[in-house]
Parts: sequence; structure tokens; C-alpha cells
Amino acid sequence: MNEKLIAFDRLLGIMDDLRTQCPWDKKQTFESLRTLTIEEVYELAEAISIGKPSEIAKEIGDILLHVVFYAKLGSETGDFDITSIINQLCDKLIYRHPHIYGDVKVSNDRDVADNWEAIKLKEKENNQEVKTVLGGVPAGLPALIKAHRIQDKARGVGFDWEEKDQVWEKVAEELEELKAELKHGNPENIEQEFGDLFFSLINAARLQGINPENALEKTNKKFIRRFNYLETQTIQKGLSMHEMSLEEMDIYWNEAKEQEKSNKE
Repeated sequence: MNEKLIAFDRLLGIMDDLRTQCPWDKKQTFESLRTLTIEEVYELAEAISIGKPSEIAKEIGDILLHVVFYAKLGSETGDFDITSIINQLCDKLIYRHPHIYGDVKVSNDRDVADNWEAIKLKEKENNQEVKTVLGGVPAGLPALIKAHRIQDKARGVGFDWEEKDQVWEKVAEELEELKAELKHGNPENIEQEFGDLFFSLINAARLQGINPENALEKTNKKFIRRFNYLETQTIQKGLSMHEMSLEEMDIYWNEAKEQEKSNKE
């Protein structure tokens, strides 16, 4: 047995021990672990955005623990176990990669993604599931991520702009519609137009090969860095942000921007 299998077998053995001997682990159910799993996924996402390999590895381990825990729970009810989970996954990966395990030809990653979506729809049809292109988008996804997945799935069946630059006309159109509604002052209509503008901007990001969730998170972090610098500088100088003008605060904000430029250089 190679070291990978030895390590995985060790983890399965520890999970067996915890389930039978630890009071906390013995009480857990699918439902009780659900929110904890969601937290772990977000912690992994944070570690990835920071870019620290040791933290990424740690968070992947935490998620692996949850996978093994769910497998253990399934084995206790007789519904599934770690072996059936892995075999089912392997079968799916082989089936959905006919360009590797079959005779399908692809030119790039977009061809692979399009084939993947087509195969998933065929699987639903074979299983007599309701065949909808967007049916596979989880309802519980955060809105920004959901919008990106919706657009990506629609693209998979050809519902997309012929030229990616065409989307900017749509962005401009949605912005003008928002400005018009702002003049009328109807909160519901304004909210709807904001949503339409966000959706079109997410579409523009997708067409540029930019993940909008990652882009926005980087901007969030950039704002936090600059705001923290502004706050630190004002405290050190005995100033109160509440009593400062926006122009005065902009001085420190611009200093933070200059520092970031210097660090990049």
C-alpha cells in the first residue's frame, strides 16, 4: 500500500474511533454538520484568496474531514459509504471526459465545459428528470455566484453574445434605465434596475474571462487595506474621522494608494 492509501486509511480509522468514542462526534447528523461544512468551504475560499499554501492545505483537510464524516454517516444507515462515493465519482469523471477516455476531440477548455454541460443534460434526460438548462444551478448560491453560473450554463447551449464587446452596449443600456428610475424614485423599480445592471456587469466580467466573485473580493480587500491605513494614520495624529472632511480623509487614502503602487514596483 502506497503512502497516499496509508494516509487515507489512517483517516478512515480515526473517523471510526471518533464516531464510537467521542461524545460530540457521536451526536452529529447530516443536518448538524451542514452549516459547519458551509463555514469550512468559506474558510477555504478565504485561504485561497490570501494565497498562503499552508492555510489552503489546512482548510482542504478540514473539508476532507467533513467528506469522510458524511460517508461514515451514510455507511451507518446503509445508504452509501466511502467506497461507493469514490467509485461513483470516478465513473462520472470518466463519463464526462470523453476527450480523455473516449474518442471525442476538443480544441480548448471551452469545448470541455460545453461538452460537460451537454453530457449533464443527457444524464438528466436518461434519468427522466425534468430537462432544464438552468435546473442544475443550486438555489442557495450567493446571488453573484449564481448569476455567473446561470450565464455560464446559458452559454453552454449557445445563448450568448456573438462578440464579447457587445455586452458593453447592454451595460450602458442598463445604466441609463437605472438613472431614469432614480429620477422617478420608485424603490422597487430602482432595485430591479440595480439588479439588471449588476447582472450585465457580471456578464461582461465572464466574457473577459474574469470571475466576478474573485474580482469583487480583491476590491473588498483593497478597500479594507486603504481604510485601515486611513484609520491608523488619523489615530496616530490624534484626529477624529468623524470631524474630518472628505477632502482631509482623501489625503491619507491617496497615501495608501501610493504605498500600494510602491510595493508592487
